[in-house]
Amino acid sequence: MSTKPVNPFRQRLLEDMAVRHFGEKSKHDYLRHIDSFLAFLGRSAETATVGDLRNFQVYLNQNGARPATFNSAVSALRFLYCTTLGQPELGHQLARVNYPRKLPRVLSPGEVARLLEAAPGPGLKYKAALSVAYGAGLRALEVCMLRVSDIDSQRMVIRVELGKGGKDRFAMLSPQLLELLRAWWRQCRSKGWLFPGKDPLLPLTTRQLNRACHLAAEAAGLGSWVSPHTLRHSFATHLLEMNTDVRVIQVLLGHAKLETTARYTQVATNLLRTVMSPLDRLVHSTAEIDLPQH
Repeated sequence: MSTKPVNPFRQRLLEDMAVRHFGEKSKHDYLRHIDSFLAFLGRSAETATVGDLRNFQVYLNQNGARPATFNSAVSALRFLYCTTLGQPELGHQLARVNYPRKLPRVLSPGEVARLLEAAPGPGLKYKAALSVAYGAGLRALEVCMLRVSDIDSQRMVIRVELGKGGKDRFAMLSPQLLELLRAWWRQCRSKGWLFPGKDPLLPLTTRQLNRACHLAAEAAGLGSWVSPHTLRHSFATHLLEMNTDVRVIQVLLGHAKLETTARYTQVATNLLRTVMSPLDRLVHSTAEIDLPQH
């Protein structure tokens, strides 16, 4: 293991992230964008000017950075200048880009069933893990980080610790999912991680879960676009189609904003089919009018 000391600038940056309870992915992404900017700048961050920041954004745009990547870089540099370096006048000069967000793609209930049945073995490990993603609406990392003690069969909930944004929450635990998890536990007998990795002292990785999902999708004759997050999208959409209140779904998914959850109303096709068009009401009203006799 390297004993190379961390320079004071990077140490300060890491400390600021730790104080704000950044997740590992957020820390990794921020550091990657900041390192990219410093390589572009060619000198210390403290010496950057408004023109340097503008030129870096032009550089990102000319090199085909996607809008989400572009905005992620802006967030990282705003944190660097507004928080760590105390130069908010620079951070606020950075412009974000607005872009249309694609609607989430979802599976039908029948397709979900085919996917879960096609989950690779041996044993029930991946079928159980993917069933948690769909049956409780958890993110891939949340599935992987579950411990056996997080399954509360008395209250029929799953405790999700340090989900996105560092927030704890409870997810739903259906009787069918509980039985599947019990069957899986009887196979693995884990006392720690619910889904141990190749090294039983470590949890399953999101990469391993994604790979298992892609294998299951291929075996089930589904598209290569299917991922564990597709199961989370499908969970939310199917609940809406069952007339579950969108605010309840918001809590189950752990969304900070209702508008994020409301996006699923645009893909809940069964729900849309139950709505009567005003044209149909107009036609029905016209049919009830007694037309004059000639």
